[in-house]
Amino acid sequence: MHAAARRIRVGIDVGGTFTKAVAIDMVEGSIIGKVTVPTTHSSGEGVSTGIVQALKTLMQRHAITNSEIELISHSTTQAVNALLEGDTAKVGIVGMGVGLEKSNVIKRTNVRDIELAPNKYLHTCYRFLDTSKYLQDDEVKETISELKSEGAQVIVVSEAYGVDDPSNEQFVMLKSDVPATAGHELTGIYGLEIRTLTAAINAGILPKATGTAKFVESAVRNEGITAPVLIMKGDGGVTSMRTFQSKPIITVLSGPAASVAGALLHLRVIDGVFIEVGGTSTNVCVIKDGRPEIRYVTITQHPTCIRSLDVRVAGVAGGSLVRWSGRKITDVGPRSAHIAGLPYSCFAQPDELEGGQIITFSPKEGDPIDYVAIEAGGKRFAITNTCAANALGLVPKGDYAYANVESAKTALSILASRIGTTMEQAAGMILDISAKKVLDIVEPMVKEYKLKRERIVFVGGGGGASVLVPYVARKMQLSHKIAEHAEVISSIGVAAAMIHEEVEKTVSNPKPEDITELAEQVKKTALERGALPESITIQSEFISERSLLRVTAMGNVSLDIGTANAPEIGDSEAHVLACELFGVNEGVQRIFDMKNYHIFACEMSKKKLFLKSKKQPVLVLDKYGRVRLSVDNAAIFNGAPDDVADRVDELLHEHRDSGKDLAPQVHILDGVKLMDFSSLTAPEHVAKAVRDELKKAAAKDVAAIVRLQ
Repeated sequence: MHAAARRIRVGIDVGGTFTKAVAIDMVEGSIIGKVTVPTTHSSGEGVSTGIVQALKTLMQRHAITNSEIELISHSTTQAVNALLEGDTAKVGIVGMGVGLEKSNVIKRTNVRDIELAPNKYLHTCYRFLDTSKYLQDDEVKETISELKSEGAQVIVVSEAYGVDDPSNEQFVMLKSDVPATAGHELTGIYGLEIRTLTAAINAGILPKATGTAKFVESAVRNEGITAPVLIMKGDGGVTSMRTFQSKPIITVLSGPAASVAGALLHLRVIDGVFIEVGGTSTNVCVIKDGRPEIRYVTITQHPTCIRSLDVRVAGVAGGSLVRWSGRKITDVGPRSAHIAGLPYSCFAQPDELEGGQIITFSPKEGDPIDYVAIEAGGKRFAITNTCAANALGLVPKGDYAYANVESAKTALSILASRIGTTMEQAAGMILDISAKKVLDIVEPMVKEYKLKRERIVFVGGGGGASVLVPYVARKMQLSHKIAEHAEVISSIGVAAAMIHEEVEKTVSNPKPEDITELAEQVKKTALERGALPESITIQSEFISERSLLRVTAMGNVSLDIGTANAPEIGDSEAHVLACELFGVNEGVQRIFDMKNYHIFACEMSKKKLFLKSKKQPVLVLDKYGRVRLSVDNAAIFNGAPDDVADRVDELLHEHRDSGKDLAPQVHILDGVKLMDFSSLTAPEHVAKAVRDELKKAAAKDVAAIVRLQ
């Protein structure tokens, strides 16, 4: 008998220092191998060279054949790096509008040079076209020619109300003989200035991104690999290289997004804080109701229309260096051993540190000279957070950050003797300073996102997870989990990420047909990107203060989910998982059986003044154990589509009769997809949307989950 063919997904994460690749066997659900290569910033092809190197090395080292690879996906730091370094193309902006509004349109679309970093600018040039009359070929071509003569390498087209009718923007783009992009391609919301600015920033990195995409894809094809190549977005989803070539800005923060996606793949969490501890910095992201929080990206003080994970960065991590005043430890970081080019003292042999002395130095030219290191035998060794944690025995054996404990104790003892304290106290001071820097970010985020403290779990990722995450969790007296393979969690997340597509539109009072229109649009996009139809979840959200309707589709890549070998969870495993997520051992009940979903409820008491009232939290897991919906208190109806629609109608009538203006949030499951109508606020609109959706349901049994106050 022949062994079953392997189905392998390759995930490659491009970090600031290293590019890490993993190969995952999707049949076994196991990691076949990991490879780390230096990130190739200085290569002629930039970070693309390292991506290809990592892929080739991974295949050679683990005997992976071309035909076994079903998908390659990667994250990229290119967008961020290009913006921070000012490595951008000059952008020619074509502003458009009717003649009467000319001065206002010019004011909003001529964004001039955009400061990206100190003395680093994205340069622009500008022309206006009057669209009160039909645009002429010659006029458009002459405008583009003028912009090119001023040095424009890429064109941005931005018209007032172009999101309602993009035909003029599309006309100008078609006439351009250099790369072109438009405001309507990036967002469907009003706000001419922010739309133009976002498009200009996107355009500035467009030529380089196009080159990267073509290089990576051609290198993969030259190896004889026919598998799709996808790229990670900042919102935690993956998309096609074709999309990246037109919208590189969507990959901002794709590295941290990949890490969160990897952590949530196996660690099911409803409310938590993901903390990724690298060598130089620590990324923090909030998980609420099973999903990471997403917000609009601000690029060097410039707000944009692009949404990505709300990741906040602490300038402290596993490799952060210690600073002192000569008498006491004053700070840890922001410089790291990696930046200074020093080995960690805890990874040295104990005899290498014999007779070591504390010296002060500047890691980089211009840095303060209050950083400390150990000098012994003509070598220098860094004292880091990793050294402190190992000295205190906090890092478990076998962990990526586990080091030589004797060396760690020796290093911390040398430092302690100079400041007149014990080894344990010196190590504790270092970790206390570092933990405070992380907590200064974590605590405001917990408050901002209104996480319930009793449900919060800290989730650790990154090579230094065990160094800081348990310590920080203890400070807040909360539980923690360390993600498996934490050091390559971002690469795992890239390999296993879901398709995530989103569309936004300015609507003052959304109606059912508005949601239906956007839902069909975003579902079609998700399917085109490779999402499996039965895995798609569609959510809608209405932000009333901004008159913004947002519809999101999420789904698993078709090569991953839906095959006979996909790692589905059974009923008993789902029940255990639900108990864990609810935080109780009893009282959790499966509501009913439904294809593709496990639905659980748990009756709990909540105190309100001197009275106790009952509430029913509801949890929906997909058949792979991923949290798809978590509601604090809900009513559930199930049965034939018409019956469920009638019962939702009744509840909405009761709700309205009680004097409440806003309708409760309603979610519909038809066994194939999960549909969210939380963007509709009028009860009659919700009732109509639910009935219209249930008319299309193919399943005999459907369910409605109605969020209660």
